[in-house]
Amino acid sequence: MHPLITLEEHFVSPNVSAASAEARAHYANFPPHILSKLECLGSERIADLDKGNVSLQVISHGPGNLSAPICTAANNDLAAAIAQHPARLAGFAMLPMSEPPAAALELERCVRDLGFLGALVDNHLDGQFYDDERFWPVFAKAHLLDVPIYIHPTFASSAMLDHYKGNYDDSVALALSAYGWSWHAETALHILRLYASGLFDRLPGLKVIIGHMGELLPFQLDRVCAVAERWGLRRSLREVWRSNIWVTTSGMFSLPALRCLLDVMPVEQVLYSVDYPFSGNERGLEFLEQIRRSGLIGGEEMELFAYRNAERLLGVRVRHEDGR
Repeated sequence: MHPLITLEEHFVSPNVSAASAEARAHYANFPPHILSKLECLGSERIADLDKGNVSLQVISHGPGNLSAPICTAANNDLAAAIAQHPARLAGFAMLPMSEPPAAALELERCVRDLGFLGALVDNHLDGQFYDDERFWPVFAKAHLLDVPIYIHPTFASSAMLDHYKGNYDDSVALALSAYGWSWHAETALHILRLYASGLFDRLPGLKVIIGHMGELLPFQLDRVCAVAERWGLRRSLREVWRSNIWVTTSGMFSLPALRCLLDVMPVEQVLYSVDYPFSGNERGLEFLEQIRRSGLIGGEEMELFAYRNAERLLGVRVRHEDGR
């Protein structure tokens, strides 16, 4: 069995729960057994890694618009846990995106001092996307440090939630505004906004990761690339898609979705992930077996997908069972 690296895997810091009523409200919606796993960075998490044959789990914090001191405390909590299991755990920084200069400094601290591999940021800041140039110092710092920014779905703001309400129960609206649709559509829109704003012309080596089989973009890619030719950017959207964007499978265990993704993106930029603890590592392992049986990915390409692409992107190496 070759190694596995997962990149969209989560935790919750007690420092965040204590300091943020908004974060506590989000976490209160999680089932107790999920919240327990989110809060654990020790033996239970390592045991769950073993159940899914995960060699290295790259961990990031749950959603929240949080201040610089709270982000620093959460990142320090994660760094302390990684120090206890350095061969099994790694980190993406949590950043105070409402304070872009502080976020850039925190990213630099986490990468240079704590050994983190990049950052994971919410898809929007109370409805504001990062195509606004005031956020670009964060991307410029990631570009300088040569580390990726993972753009992850987050909950709708109050103004955004109204768009999903209709002639059905509010619980349906909540689902449509989040995991049922909007998380993915809004993250796809965000990537297009970043492209249209000229961010990738300004920072041609910027590395961005998105999850969930590409957040709906693979299905629409040919159409939107044709439209984007009219936008006057130096680099085409297809070029940016194939050189600046990496996609994980997090939380999506669907062969048709994976087939579509592989039709429009080089396998070298497709990365295995689970979305722990919202999805179980065992389910990820079952999906890998489905992929093998289907013949969709095999041989050397399976090694790329399972861990080598992540090693190259993140600058890490994992240990093989034979000690290599």
